Amino acid sequence: MPTWRGIIEEYREFLPVTDKTPIVTFGEGNTPLIFAKNLSKETECEVYLKFEGANPTGSFKDRGMCMAITKTVEKGFKAVICASTGNTSASAAAYAARAGLDCIVIIPKGKIALGKLSQAIMHGAKVFEVDGNFDQALELVVKMGEKYPIDIVNSINPFRIEGQKTGAFEIVNQLNGRVPDYHFIPVGNAGNITAYWKGYKEYKDKGKIKSLPKMMGFQAAGSAPIVLGHPIEKPETIATAIRIGNPASWKQAEAARDESCGTIDMVTDDEILESYRYLPSKEGIFCEPASAASVAGLKKTFKAGKLKKGSLVICILTGHGLKDPDCAINQGAKTYKVPCKVEAIVKELGY
Repeated sequence: MPTWRGIIEEYREFLPVTDKTPIVTFGEGNTPLIFAKNLSKETECEVYLKFEGANPTGSFKDRGMCMAITKTVEKGFKAVICASTGNTSASAAAYAARAGLDCIVIIPKGKIALGKLSQAIMHGAKVFEVDGNFDQALELVVKMGEKYPIDIVNSINPFRIEGQKTGAFEIVNQLNGRVPDYHFIPVGNAGNITAYWKGYKEYKDKGKIKSLPKMMGFQAAGSAPIVLGHPIEKPETIATAIRIGNPASWKQAEAARDESCGTIDMVTDDEILESYRYLPSKEGIFCEPASAASVAGLKKTFKAGKLKKGSLVICILTGHGLKDPDCAINQGAKTYKVPCKVEAIVKELGY
């Protein structure tokens, strides 16, 4: 039997469950914390990458969905619903299938990566593509939840935040009790920055750590409502997972920023794509475009001279690169078309 039992059993004392709670789990969590040798050298810091793409459905959403679906079953619901740009739908559909629940997914028209959509479909979700953006899709979901006995499992569900906060516990544990000086993270709907800050604070309240990190959140420039100070009606970015114009956890994210003396800033699509290509080629880690916003944010902060030399830095990589294969093909090096001969290959290699 595996020694890791999933986030609820591992962190039960920090979560709203009882001995009678029917736990729905895939053994999520316990994702790798990987030392980034080249990033560390480049930024003159000690940089680690928390690779949430190693979760069961390939993204950090599994932490929150484990808790949300567990509580859905405990509350007696038979169906769940979510609006999604991709990862939430994949995770909700998988956990709903495991729990024997119906799953309804509302996606913005043409705004979801195929890798994520394929997961929701294969897990048996009923997927509805609507003529609107994510924020409009979420409004529809809220109306459905108010009128029908369907549990909403977007990050407005407080149990999602409870599950996602366990990532902070893991980071501290994997660092043998050390606390990051800076915690870089992509910001879309803003539930994740909210959750990590909650986790760090709870660990400090329990006496497990004595300090707290600066929370460094980064939105895409074409989808940066928190940075600009107002909702964006038509957000645009290559990083589909953070293409959100009116974040559900806006105020909580601002609180995390202010309480930690951190920042919420933005990075351009070009900066995101540079880091998206950098990570697999220099560190060997393939993440989806939105994940790279954290590393793009780290690089921007370093270049601006706002990063203290020798700092302990965490960058959250929220999802696996296979979530968005089209982007990878478009951004990666092209394949060589050659005759099936050794000489042809050697010629291209220049040997």
